[in-house]
Amino acid sequence: MTEIRPRRIEIFPNGEIGIVWSDGREDYLDARSVRLACPCAGCVDEMTGRRTLDAARVPADVTAVSWSPVGQYGVSFEWSDGHRSGIYRFALLRELASAPPERS
Repeated sequence: MTEIRPRRIEIFPNGEIGIVWSDGREDYLDARSVRLACPCAGCVDEMTGRRTLDAARVPADVTAVSWSPVGQYGVSFEWSDGHRSGIYRFALLRELASAPPERS
């Protein structure tokens, strides 16, 4: 089975992250929700999987500044709050697109 992958990723001025997938689906993700879901070791305890990121420390107006591909399985974002170590697997981005935005 072929993995569904982004065909195009765009960061919009309003802070949304737009993704057009290889299956034709288009998603628009709230930047703060994506930032709060960062899977890196600085945001999630590696041993327990418990989220350690304090949502109150992530600005309400955080935006993605840029993105880059990571191998054949994900992307990383550089955020306006300076964070840049998370690798977002394509499956996680699809999951986030189906979830309601995070609130803090």
